Amino acid sequence: MTLPKKQVRMCINCRDRFSQKELLRIQNIDMKIVKFSGKGRSFYLCKECLDLDEKKLIKALFRQCKSNKIEFNKQDLENCFKEKIVNVRKD
Repeated sequence: MTLPKKQVRMCINCRDRFSQKELLRIQNIDMKIVKFSGKGRSFYLCKECLDLDEKKLIKALFRQCKSNKIEFNKQDLENCFKEKIVNVRKD
């Protein structure tokens, strides 16, 4: 019998690999960075990268979105991450 494998994903900023549950899944909709809506392409950020230098994070987001005209609010992303942690603990 084989055991199910953990879902492993890569953070777009630090390029480290984490369990999918440890990462925040976000996407680019109309040049805005938002929490993943369930449809379309997305990417992942780890908590450490969200807390680090904002300049490096912006560069990684530009690279991932293939645009230098995106809007995002770091506080909104941090709130999404906190909300995700609360939801995981309830499950």
